[in-house]
Amino acid sequence: MTSATNGTRSYTLRIWRQSDNASPGALVEYRVEDIDAQMSFLEMLDHLNDTLERKGELPVAFESDCREGICGMCGIVIDGRPHGPVPNLTTCGLRMREFESGATITIEPFRASAFPLVRDLVVDRSSFDRVMQAGGYVSVNCGQAPEANAMPIGKDVAEAAMDSAACIGCGACVASCPNASASLFVGAKIRQFALLPQGQAERTRRARRMVAVMDQEGFGDCSNHGECEAACPKAISIENIAVLRREYLRTLVRR
Repeated sequence: MTSATNGTRSYTLRIWRQSDNASPGALVEYRVEDIDAQMSFLEMLDHLNDTLERKGELPVAFESDCREGICGMCGIVIDGRPHGPVPNLTTCGLRMREFESGATITIEPFRASAFPLVRDLVVDRSSFDRVMQAGGYVSVNCGQAPEANAMPIGKDVAEAAMDSAACIGCGACVASCPNASASLFVGAKIRQFALLPQGQAERTRRARRMVAVMDQEGFGDCSNHGECEAACPKAISIENIAVLRREYLRTLVRR
């Protein structure tokens, strides 16, 4: 029975294998068979790992958690594009129907000096956590949650803040940028707080602190290529980078 009639496909996978950040790595070729077109990309990797384990070989290390496009853990580079060929979609949401049967697919980790490789397709993105710890929080103790209508916020403002808050911190913006800049991630986190009254307490220092840590972690500067917006699975606008620059200037003026 052919793949056209039973709905299964086969692929050649060229996967980056590397035991740790200090060891040399290389693309290793694998063949996967009986892949259902409706499988997610990560389910296909699960299928490959089951096969490797049955052969007594080391499975491919990759990250995942919710597999619902929320957690941001599943980022890998597929055929040169973070998260793969479908815009505004996480790797876990990518289906194998997007690839022709018999295709060769190249799978690599996110590459940036601020994201050191752990093993195979897994990178350490804790640099994002340290940027957030520098200023991505609200420090005012308000006691228990206030009544929802006690602090009126305009619909347009609330929606704009939610658009920025949609960032899942996956790092695709960094992986796609030729400078490995984290400006879209940092801009989104800064903008969501700058728009809301709860974020005003730290506003005069938030951007300065977060940008300083971003630089310390080794992220590059933004040069307006726009690749970050194109790669973002949540379609975060580069307008957030403009807000980042304005907020940073504001912190310098109001020290």
